[in-house]
Amino acid sequence: MVTIKKIAEQSGFSQATVSRLLKGDESLSIAADTRQKIIHTALSLGYDRSKIKTTLEKIAVLFWLTEQEELQDVYFRQLRISLEKYAKINNLEIKLITHEDDVLETLQEVAGFIGIGSFTEKETQQFKSICPYGVLLEINPCPELFDTVKPDTDRMTQLAIDLFLTKGYRKIGFIGGAYLNPDTQRAEMDSREVIFRQTLAQRDALDEAFLFTGGNFSVETGYRLAKKMVESLGDDLPEALFVASDTIAVGVLQALNERSIIIPDRLELISINDNEIAKFVAPPLTTFNIDVEEIAKTAIDLLVDQIVHPRAITKTVLLGAELIERKSFTQA
Repeated sequence: MVTIKKIAEQSGFSQATVSRLLKGDESLSIAADTRQKIIHTALSLGYDRSKIKTTLEKIAVLFWLTEQEELQDVYFRQLRISLEKYAKINNLEIKLITHEDDVLETLQEVAGFIGIGSFTEKETQQFKSICPYGVLLEINPCPELFDTVKPDTDRMTQLAIDLFLTKGYRKIGFIGGAYLNPDTQRAEMDSREVIFRQTLAQRDALDEAFLFTGGNFSVETGYRLAKKMVESLGDDLPEALFVASDTIAVGVLQALNERSIIIPDRLELISINDNEIAKFVAPPLTTFNIDVEEIAKTAIDLLVDQIVHPRAITKTVLLGAELIERKSFTQA
């Protein structure tokens, strides 16, 4: 058990000072470097973070999405809220930064950061030169510089295909958005589409006619692509459809419902995210549940680990997902 006495001995400060600091005594006046040394010593010895009642560190969350993009994808809004929640639980003071803020100046004032969105390689290298500790979520252009946390959407894609094939489907379609490369400002194939193509090609079941992609991850994109699919294929629709996100799937359902194409009677559908809306659309979506809270918790844990135990190597954490079975697809 890590005691106040042991922390005091290791840090070189009195037990009274250590105790008052860890208990969050606001009347205690100590230098910033003294405060940091005591807290880092406590954490490095394995002291329970939940027992520390003072702010551990100040961190930044770089939210590299426009307000419109955030509103279009509930996932990112939930992620931001979860990060704020777990920062508070860990006694971390958090500052939200967007494109419009003076990012480089802010990074000089924090112990580390968590990045959400699309960053260029140049931006990432600039961040490293100012703030050595960081975690990027989803997309990391320089994984050798910062830790990465992301859902394993590649594996989810493979599992969806396996579920379709197990039910005997051979006409399997895909609807998804594109990845906008921030370095080139060009749309590129999203990793879910890459894995979808590779996996079905290996199983000799890939049909290019059943793939419809392009645009951002929005309801409008899903509606447009599903409408295009029906117009181009007519009655020769896929038997099963994998959709890259619930947000896109909502638009897909709207387009299919308008044309009286009944799911799951005419075709079955699986998507990714398990947003709250997935329960309430018609039919309710069968979707892979990405645990947003676990992503946020893992990111916070990794960042604190870097700050307390600096390391030369970076880590990449892939989080799995649970299939939430509703009416758009059933395994039976």
